[in-house]
Amino acid sequence: MISYFITEHLNDTDRNLLNERMDSRLFMLHSIVEHSFKFSYQKVKFDFLKVKKEEIRILLVDDEPDILEIIRFNLSKEGYKVFTAINGQEGIDIAILKHPHLIILDIMMPKMDGIQTCEKLREDGRFNDTIILFLTARGEEYSQLAAYDAGADDYVTKPIKPKILVSKIKSLLRRLTDRPLSYSTIQFDEFLIDKEAHSVSIEEKIINLPRKEFKILFLLASQPGKVFQRETILDYVWGDSQVGERTIDVHMRKLRKKIGKKYIKTIKGVGYKFMHSRSLR
Repeated sequence: MISYFITEHLNDTDRNLLNERMDSRLFMLHSIVEHSFKFSYQKVKFDFLKVKKEEIRILLVDDEPDILEIIRFNLSKEGYKVFTAINGQEGIDIAILKHPHLIILDIMMPKMDGIQTCEKLREDGRFNDTIILFLTARGEEYSQLAAYDAGADDYVTKPIKPKILVSKIKSLLRRLTDRPLSYSTIQFDEFLIDKEAHSVSIEEKIINLPRKEFKILFLLASQPGKVFQRETILDYVWGDSQVGERTIDVHMRKLRKKIGKKYIKTIKGVGYKFMHSRSLR
């Protein structure tokens, strides 16, 4: 009504100029509202991705009822949702049903041992981001190597005080709340690495990689030609878990076998670097 009153007393030139200015201001207002909406959406998305403690699901797999009960009691007291299984096969069945954020495995169990259970879980893409912790009386080096080779994130030997175990679990679970909001894609020539889809393709051929090997490849390929020290790789892939340097050798050997030896170059005494096709010519 005000616009009508003003424009009715203007000549055609002034009226057109006023209309243009009003259209411009309306466009600016629309842009501000649209930007505010996008900002609000991003904030909602950020809050949604944060995992609350009471929403975290933990699966315990051990054939000793006393150990199951002690650990279950201490974790439940912290506010976590805890599920239990007495052998590997039952553990897989419950994992498929409950999709836990963290799984604690013993090695020596009936029907299916912990190493086999871990391998089966890692073969299932639904558990790519699931944290797997071994809690076992087996302290030999070969047992630890077998566990990490199967896809374990950490390895703890029994006996261990409940408070120390809970602290270790809290440290591992921080990865859930610290995960990035957006995921990256690395692509050059024939190589494509999609972190969100957890996929790698070379010349349009899909290469299936376990989580640890994928993280190593993603780190190296993020800066082609840069030499990453072994300590840097250990810290990025395994965090504060205590693993030996031989663990990197095992994963690197498997990774090269799957993607081809030419892409990863060893710098003796230092570390590794990624070589894409342009730098290979």
